[in-house]
Amino acid sequence: MIQDLEKIVTTVLPADPSFRVIGREELERHINEARQSALADSKDDFLLSLMRLLALPGNGHTRLIPNDAILVLPLRFATIGTTVRLLDATSGISDAIGGDLISINGVPVGEIEAAAEKLLAGTRQRKRVIGPILFAWPGALRHLGVSSGGDAIEYRIRSETGQISELLLDPANGVPGSTLYPRGEHGKADASWTPKSFLKIKDFGQPGVLLVLPSFFDPGETALPDAVAEATDLVRSRPDTPLVIDVRGNTGGDFLKTMPLIDAISEGAEGRRVGLLIDKFTFSAAIVFTAILKHRLGERLVLIGEEMGDGLTFFAEGGTIDLSSSGAAVRYSTAFHDWAGGRTDETTPAEIAQRLVPTGTLELDRAWVAQSDDVETLDRFCREVLDSLNT
Repeated sequence: MIQDLEKIVTTVLPADPSFRVIGREELERHINEARQSALADSKDDFLLSLMRLLALPGNGHTRLIPNDAILVLPLRFATIGTTVRLLDATSGISDAIGGDLISINGVPVGEIEAAAEKLLAGTRQRKRVIGPILFAWPGALRHLGVSSGGDAIEYRIRSETGQISELLLDPANGVPGSTLYPRGEHGKADASWTPKSFLKIKDFGQPGVLLVLPSFFDPGETALPDAVAEATDLVRSRPDTPLVIDVRGNTGGDFLKTMPLIDAISEGAEGRRVGLLIDKFTFSAAIVFTAILKHRLGERLVLIGEEMGDGLTFFAEGGTIDLSSSGAAVRYSTAFHDWAGGRTDETTPAEIAQRLVPTGTLELDRAWVAQSDDVETLDRFCREVLDSLNT
């Protein structure tokens, strides 16, 4: 684990410009804490120390990802709206699925969230995305003072009807964290969910069209351009048609590949209005997509949903390194983005700097959180949005 720490100290910290605001003394203190945990051969404490170290700049793209390195209790939590919800569990406790987490060992969930803030990088919304794994990680609960370590852990879950379930789990009965908590958290009940395609089109006829864009990350580098081309052709063929674009759960990728679609949307009829569905699971390139559309369309773009997972000023690019001893991964950044003020610095890649625009702020026009993935419910909501865009 000392080797893992040295890799962070020699590779990540010097390369990541978000750490420039952190004083050397504070940085050394957290490095030493991680070193002491490594020397004590306390893996969970070591990983949590690294989480604290990498969270110091408050930049969500820079963080420790412990999912592959830890064991968690067989409970999948995610924050839906502002409530921590049990989305999946083993068959013996499946009756509690769908309920809201009230407390762990009698400690209210809000108090645990407050205590865990220092371990989590980024905005309030990003912390709500990446934080729920801590509720199922016995080592984290012990670190936060919620659990003593060896005793059974009690979870209180409240159902939609108000019924309380009390779940008592043995901390020794863990499963690999990555089986219930994906690196790119999407908030779906099925942790292994991945988009089946880069584009889904729902044509509502005269009222308008729904475009679902679940991801801009395309390792094969062909499927996303094809999807963007298809969407672009449709949008250009109907320049007056209102659009609803769904980028909820889109954790990003390459926004440059989406520019033809952005151009087609913004070059349509001057009266065209667009509704954009966003949520806390909307990140990175999908945030940039939103910012550019807002800059171009102004009041013609209606933002619907909840705050996205990051703000408009952040550090990104960079990459991910694996820590071979502990099994965790580290996401680090190398480039400055400012889509609020349109500023750049020497770390901003030229192809991004050319397209940076001062968006200001992204205020929601309508707050909305989907309580389920039911297709019929979403269709009804999109019809309602399209009707409002037509008035």
